[in-house]
Amino acid sequence: MLDRPSDPRPHRPRRSWLVAAPLAAALALAGCSAAAVTGQDTTDTATTETTSAVTMSGDATQSASDVLAQNQEAHDSADDADYSAADATTISLEGSTASASDSAGVTVDGSTVTITAAGTYVLSGDLAGQVVVDSAGDGIVQLVLDGADIANASGAAIDIQAADEAIVVLADGSENALSDAASYADDAAANAALHSAADLTITGTGALEVTGNGNDGITSTDGLVIQSGTITVDAVDDGIRGKDYVIVRGGDIAIDAGGDGVKSDNETEADRGYMLIEAGSLEIVSADEGIDAFTDVVTTGGTVDIVAGGGADAGKDAGAKGVSAGTIAVLEGGEITIDAGDDGVNTNAYAHLAGASVTVSSGDDAVHAELQLVVSAGDVTIARAVEGYEAGQITVTGGSSDLTTSDDGVNVSEPDAGTAALTLVISGGTVVLDAAGDGLDVNSGGITQTGGTVVVAGPTNDGNGALDADGGMEISGGTLIAAGSSGMAVAPTATSAQASVQFTLSQTAQEGDVLTIVDASGAALASFTVTKATQSLVYSAAGLVNAQTYTLASGGSAGTTVAGPLADAGTAGSTTVATAVAGEQTSSGMGGPGGGGPGGGGQRP
Repeated sequence: MLDRPSDPRPHRPRRSWLVAAPLAAALALAGCSAAAVTGQDTTDTATTETTSAVTMSGDATQSASDVLAQNQEAHDSADDADYSAADATTISLEGSTASASDSAGVTVDGSTVTITAAGTYVLSGDLAGQVVVDSAGDGIVQLVLDGADIANASGAAIDIQAADEAIVVLADGSENALSDAASYADDAAANAALHSAADLTITGTGALEVTGNGNDGITSTDGLVIQSGTITVDAVDDGIRGKDYVIVRGGDIAIDAGGDGVKSDNETEADRGYMLIEAGSLEIVSADEGIDAFTDVVTTGGTVDIVAGGGADAGKDAGAKGVSAGTIAVLEGGEITIDAGDDGVNTNAYAHLAGASVTVSSGDDAVHAELQLVVSAGDVTIARAVEGYEAGQITVTGGSSDLTTSDDGVNVSEPDAGTAALTLVISGGTVVLDAAGDGLDVNSGGITQTGGTVVVAGPTNDGNGALDADGGMEISGGTLIAAGSSGMAVAPTATSAQASVQFTLSQTAQEGDVLTIVDASGAALASFTVTKATQSLVYSAAGLVNAQTYTLASGGSAGTTVAGPLADAGTAGSTTVATAVAGEQTSSGMGGPGGGGPGGGGQRP
């Protein structure tokens, strides 16, 4: 294998954190993925970080179109699969040699077929040898594989050394296969079963089986677009690699890779090194990253299924992430399923969950953005993770998030470099958390909720809390219910625009118990079905009034489900397990007693 350095995870230059204010304010900014390529180290004034090579500006609010508008335009055309059989040169592959219907652009030397001019070439038959494209002139070289099986024991099966542009068409109903050498010299220019030094498009409705015995399966050192076809890749290193970009517009693609599944690795030009998935299906099993882009990963459609590094059971020591982006990942469309040993989605700067249906199991964070994470739309299910969402700033404006974690559900943490306020802002959408650690955790900053629905089934141990914000929590809209242990329980500040009530239960509620919040008039307001041992419950919603007393009753029945264990009022039980006065709650990092239930609130360390 060649292109994998001794460290399997090469260093990416850090992108400067350009936001010096909370992302809530940054939402008003027009997102752009404008980038500058620098030939010397540059330092942005908003951060102490120094970068070299590529510096990316923008924020996590960027849409797919924002990001793509700043990236290199793709080379392919909608009619790339079209060709005239009458005008094509036919090349018959005949075991250890070949013959061509027109020798003007084709030479055959033993088992090596060399194409030297632009045009369309239809290849059929079996060849124990190599097809070389060496076309120095203008024009597209179109290779139509129509029942072609090419196996080369000493190099690439197809080696496109020079062409203005290359197109591989998989003829209708055809089955084709490419396989290469078992090893390559360290300085080999071509080191994949299908290798192209020119922009490459794969299209057509036929099938292609690629075996990368010595390194990668399919590689382009420029751009690579897959429009259609049924493509199977089995490679000892990377499955599919396009240096400038990899774009999947359709097709059914299955990859089994000993390295990365799909990779784009231009490290020097800011508008390149990206991946786009528009449609089709992509099934990846990889020892390293499933999808690895030096700059951006964008999805607008299609189905993606990734098992990276043996999956979540392998643990983060496997070091394999499902989706890795050096700058931003925008998951705007499609259905994405990730099972990764390390993070499910990881970016060096920004992540935007903007409409895709995403399901993640991971051995570490489900979605990690070093700087900013925005959730604006889509359905996100974190079936298993250590921490669910993690970033320097997290903003939820929409969508549905259902997170199950063995540690914090949502964690705002200081990035490795850069300076900005650490914030968690929730203004819309639905967030349901089942967290063994803190539910919402902002250790060095604050939580702001202005809308949306947040439901937390938090920790059972007193070393964590359903809510944990050293900078306090302000709530002015939406619905919040947070259940968990009582030792570190806190609630939104009493000075918030919307009232909150904090209950400490007289006896621990157990899984299956229904707790109902009842106002002073006896009206039931909401119900919560306990999913694990619970000693504390915090509730905030429109209509609560500070200084009024509320009761928490057990033993009733839940109403219509709102989100997760939160439901409409239903029927309140007859057993009172706590009373509390709204506005009298533990609401800061060093708060005193909590609501009116026995025992009060615990002390924060």
